[in-house]
Amino acid sequence: MQTLGHIALVVRDYDEALAFFTRTLNFKLIEDTRLSADKRWVLIAPPSSHGTSLLLARAATSEQESRIGNQAGGRVFLFLHTDNFWRDYHEMTSRKVKFIRPPQEEPYGTVAVFVDLYGNRWDLIQRKEEPSAEIPGV
Repeated sequence: MQTLGHIALVVRDYDEALAFFTRTLNFKLIEDTRLSADKRWVLIAPPSSHGTSLLLARAATSEQESRIGNQAGGRVFLFLHTDNFWRDYHEMTSRKVKFIRPPQEEPYGTVAVFVDLYGNRWDLIQRKEEPSAEIPGV
């Protein structure tokens, strides 16, 4: 059996990223272990998540720094699933999360696009229950 464990998200600073994800998006801190004087192993995940987590990876080179906020070339990079779109949308907007595409009803569910503190694009999405609903481009 295989599973996807972590997704590395390149960040400018561990503490500013951790503050955004835990305070603004309400993610939970799973682990924060110092590996050296300037490197940490920082794992976060949405509060009800039991699967894949984000590894906050501080940029260590100028090439890595150039990718902060644009790891997917301007397309949606990460998909935050919810069981109640409107609850989470209103909570996120009250915490000043910047939505760059308003909520839309699509064949596969309700979706809106927001950006994290660095500009990476995320979908907030509540999938429809029909197993036949397909997400385009995936």
